[in-house]
Amino acid sequence: MSELVISREFVDQMVTHCISCYPNEACGILAGSGNTVTKVYPMTNVEPSPVSYFMDPAEQFRMMKELRQEKLTMLAIFHSHPQSPAFPSAKDVNLAFYPDAVYVIIRLTSPESPEIRAYTIIERQVKEVFLRTLG
Repeated sequence: MSELVISREFVDQMVTHCISCYPNEACGILAGSGNTVTKVYPMTNVEPSPVSYFMDPAEQFRMMKELRQEKLTMLAIFHSHPQSPAFPSAKDVNLAFYPDAVYVIIRLTSPESPEIRAYTIIERQVKEVFLRTLG
């Protein structure tokens, strides 16, 4: 995917979730169809840490079931970097198990002005994806 389309409302939901978890990393899923996000799933980081996240498996299971029922696709995985750039860390690259997903990273070194970037990570190769915000 070369472009991910997301509304300002959904960007605000992601950022609000990430700030609520600060100074630890936050995480979640963006779902939709094609390349357009239609739903944000904030997830619980069950390994609260400023440098790592692990999504709650029960929440993931419920979300995947809902996606199937609503005929949506997981388009992206988002998480915050409270103290580092909006670029995939070595750990992010090593744990990128979804080649069809976009990885959205929200840098919160200045929570009042977050930086949001998106990437594909395929076979350890990181490539930036254009994040088009509507509204």
